[in-house]
Amino acid sequence: MNEIELKKIKEEALNEHIPIIMDDTLKEIAILLKNRKLKHILEIGTAVGYSAICFSQFLEENGKIDTIEREEERVRKAKENIKRAEVEEKIQIYSGDAVEILPTFQGKYDMIFIDAAKGKYPFFLSQALRLLDKDGIILADNVLYKGYVMSDYNKHKQRTAVRNLREYLKEVNENPSLETKILEVGDGLAVSKRKSR
Repeated sequence: MNEIELKKIKEEALNEHIPIIMDDTLKEIAILLKNRKLKHILEIGTAVGYSAICFSQFLEENGKIDTIEREEERVRKAKENIKRAEVEEKIQIYSGDAVEILPTFQGKYDMIFIDAAKGKYPFFLSQALRLLDKDGIILADNVLYKGYVMSDYNKHKQRTAVRNLREYLKEVNENPSLETKILEVGDGLAVSKRKSR
């Protein structure tokens, strides 16, 4: 991976106000993944490819990342950035709506990272559970959503997103097969692991 290019990609995204994974969130994920051998990562929400590039360092030698992005302009930029960072052989971008693409996937993933439309998190969870390997981990970013999710926030503009994020947290906390922690890094990171039987 080309660290110099990665730095530039990060700066460009921040200058253009493109939401990318926060440093403290990334640091926490690096700690979580430290002793895991990842063969296959699924990312829902590519944006400009920054997080996928960062995650590529956690892969085993022939590991792969599948990442889904709906906005064509971002797909174009992500492809460009992934090439610049010299990790294009590790990352496959699927262009289109994750709601349509996910049900077509059949493989198993060691890690699934959710960072896309907040209103769709419960749907993404149902697909993630289907695609998660037995020792897999699901990471959902921005689950506290500016603090709205844990407050009595009810303004019309973000109501659906807040309601569905609350639904997501309820489901991961009540699912008997999962062990979930909510980390207060970035805008909230939900870490769900399959319970060992």
